[in-house]
Amino acid sequence: MRVGIVTPAWNVAPWIAAAIRSVIAQTHANWRMVVVDDGSTDATTALAADFPDSRLTLLRQPNAGVSAARNRGLAALDPGAEAVLFLDADDWLAPDALARLVAALCAAPDAVAAAGPCARAERVLRPPAGDLVEALLRRNRFANAGHLLIRRAAAIEAGPFCPGLAYGEDWDYLIRLALRGPFAAAPGRAPVLHVRVRPGGACYRLATDPAAFAACLDVIFANPGLLTRLGPVRLAALRQRAEAESDWVIGRELIRHGKRRAGRDWLHRSVRALPSARRLLLLAGAHALPLLPTKLRGPFASYPAVGGAG
Repeated sequence: MRVGIVTPAWNVAPWIAAAIRSVIAQTHANWRMVVVDDGSTDATTALAADFPDSRLTLLRQPNAGVSAARNRGLAALDPGAEAVLFLDADDWLAPDALARLVAALCAAPDAVAAAGPCARAERVLRPPAGDLVEALLRRNRFANAGHLLIRRAAAIEAGPFCPGLAYGEDWDYLIRLALRGPFAAAPGRAPVLHVRVRPGGACYRLATDPAAFAACLDVIFANPGLLTRLGPVRLAALRQRAEAESDWVIGRELIRHGKRRAGRDWLHRSVRALPSARRLLLLAGAHALPLLPTKLRGPFASYPAVGGAG
């Protein structure tokens, strides 16, 4: 199976070479990679162009955002590519990532994508498999699209990434993808993707912004395919849960950013909307946080947002 890899790149000079090297090092060698330089003003273009591998294509465009860059890269993929992986320019793949994801996708002909574990801030996220529409509507279960191998036909049918979203564009895309079929799980517990945590990244900056979450939820729940699939009552209930999950993430991230009072307010709001024993316990922990040593701060320690409290 030939794999197309799309990498949007904007001012990522310190990391772009590592991302490309991780692709070149793949044990599954049948791949083609498109790096889309989205108007970088640093050395990103020069560093990406420095690789002589003929399987690598570099495109340049004026800055238009990560979604526009991904969309252009997908359109420019080798016609022979049967599946696509969206690798962020500051992340990197394990050497056997493509081999494991290809094996999983080939073993599940009805699946639209195969997902593997990813490592982020010393934790490993193991995404679910199967019909994920409702699970994804509750909260995003993936760090980003870099640990999924997507059938190219399904990627095209899902439509483009939404350029109007500053936050959660991958979440919206994966829900549209899940409407087209189940996800398979790659074999093994080791990560296929390593996600780099950096304070200047969009996820880190926008995870405390209620407006960014609201805009994302508006786009997701306006999808007519969801209304057809779930009906208005179930869809409204899932939106209410998604809003509570988002409130929890906002509160958690505000606490991690040192804004404890505001963070606790958002946690209380989430618990009122979606009470559970786990959330009440975590909320109590958030109030006790200043009294705890760092190693005991659990979900409020320095770890970026991926989903809610569960």
